[in-house]
Amino acid sequence: MATTSPADRSLDSESGGKNQKSRSSRRSTSHLKDVPDSQALREKVRDRCRKVAAELDKSRPPTKDEMEVVTRELLKEMDLPEGLLGWTMVILASEFWHDQVAATPPSRRLFLLPHCLKHAEGCPADYDQFGLDCKTCGACSIADFRGQAEEMGYKVLVAEGSPIVMKILVSGHVDAIVGVACLNVLEKAIDKILLAGIPCMAVPLLSSDCRNTAVDDDWVNEMIHVRQRGPIQQTRTYIHLIRGAQNLFDADQLERVLPRLRGGPRLKDLNGQGLAGMDPIAATEAVAYDFLSKGGKHSRPFITLAVYDALTGGYGTMGDGAAFVDRISDSIRRTAMSIETFHKASLVHDDIEDDDQFRYGEETIHRKYGIPTAVNVGDYLIGMGYRFVSREAPELGAEVAADILDCLAQAHTRLAEGQGAELLWRDALNKELTPIDALKIYALKTSPAFEAALLTGIRLARPIDDFAEPIRHFARNLGVAFQILNDLGDWQGDDNNKLAAGLDTLGGRPTVLLALALDALEEDDRQVLLALLDDPAGDGAEQIQQVRHLYKKAGAFDKAVRLVDKHQQRAEMIADNIQPEDLRRLLYYLIDTVLERPAEEPAVVVPLGQLATTENNS
Repeated sequence: MATTSPADRSLDSESGGKNQKSRSSRRSTSHLKDVPDSQALREKVRDRCRKVAAELDKSRPPTKDEMEVVTRELLKEMDLPEGLLGWTMVILASEFWHDQVAATPPSRRLFLLPHCLKHAEGCPADYDQFGLDCKTCGACSIADFRGQAEEMGYKVLVAEGSPIVMKILVSGHVDAIVGVACLNVLEKAIDKILLAGIPCMAVPLLSSDCRNTAVDDDWVNEMIHVRQRGPIQQTRTYIHLIRGAQNLFDADQLERVLPRLRGGPRLKDLNGQGLAGMDPIAATEAVAYDFLSKGGKHSRPFITLAVYDALTGGYGTMGDGAAFVDRISDSIRRTAMSIETFHKASLVHDDIEDDDQFRYGEETIHRKYGIPTAVNVGDYLIGMGYRFVSREAPELGAEVAADILDCLAQAHTRLAEGQGAELLWRDALNKELTPIDALKIYALKTSPAFEAALLTGIRLARPIDDFAEPIRHFARNLGVAFQILNDLGDWQGDDNNKLAAGLDTLGGRPTVLLALALDALEEDDRQVLLALLDDPAGDGAEQIQQVRHLYKKAGAFDKAVRLVDKHQQRAEMIADNIQPEDLRRLLYYLIDTVLERPAEEPAVVVPLGQLATTENNS
């Protein structure tokens, strides 16, 4: 009887469109990070991965779940322990992408090195915004690897984490990544890059100890010197659509796609005069355009463009996707931009309501220009968002434009309801909060933006019809899970949100963590927690530590993680039944990228008086 490879067995189980297995039963692999203890074994596993990867379907990037299925079969076949799963998945992924990395000119590759390869003692290098500024002193392997890569034309970065890497990728400067990292970093940082369909090869460090660690030097040298050849079959990628969404809000592109009605200079051209140097009638428009062109991930217009693409052939994800994205009509562009415009309006108003000091590294609009002007700018952005769509009726069709406007109006209304509920709770004397009430607020505040972005993309391509109900449920579960993760991230003090932990609690926001704690604590502890929330004159750092203790005592953090898992599973079950396949896979991609779990490092607690540099980047 003929035998089948791990690749064959996996592909058989994952093929067949709607017969695809549910992803909802997947297990955590974060603990399976052993490294083979001999170079001979590492070479043996790598050789087998190379053969298995050659049999995999290269037309689309494998999901983490698909890769895990293949890897488990491979380990079983080689009679190797489960603990090698994480390491072997990295090697298999690298072999999957090998030929497409080779097809990328070295000048379009990014070489990523970890700073922990340096000698912990006596390293003369400093850190800047891009990571370790290596002095090439020759005391460690970083300088040698870096020199070889730069000689071939690579762009080199000595840093860890995905934000700066994704920023470089989105900017369009590189098209492939090769790098060295520990398994912890590879699982967290590289995962998003792989999911996006970006060619990526990595050599794992031999340990996760961040002091004077080691790596298989010959593997790294071999990876650096992968010779350019091609062209070859291209795996589908979202990078063209991600870049397209980002470019929509470039200042020049923004004014081309939606020319200003009042004209006049841009704010940055006023040489510090501010609004005093402008025609008063043009000032509001100038501030609105300036804010639109700054910061943010632009995930909502990406979703709209990607959904539209998935339902019209998926050309934007193919090898020549960049050319296709460039040909997308301005009507489609403006419609995708409308959702980001509404989002930016909500940020202006939210910053006022929470009295946030900074947004995108600058003073918030209400701090810079005053609350009345900020309210007016937010209102202008709302009108601008509707104008993005309403004027496209001749091109899109009156019925399509009306349906999209109705979708946006519903999302806008529900967002206001959720924000209103939060404000009423914050100002109420009674701070009682149940988990179900917190989740209802989350569903109103966070889910409508996802829903509007998804449904708008669908309606641009075809009637919504049978998509409406499942997409609404999908967006609700995705949005709720995202907001819970945001709450958990608040206690990590993450750079993408806030630089200090627990600020949502002291800011008087009705979080699900608070609700879970109030629901589980004994009466005496409940009263202590409520008193901490009602003490604006207290020591911020001390209050946060006390709240953290009570949250842990109530098991709130663990319960919140389980809620994320539950809502993620519900979203996955809905996605399992979505057709066509391109749209289903996009929904899986959104789940995997939007629901990024917070790191497990201890949070930094900073007294409130030291938060002058806090930056919001939503």
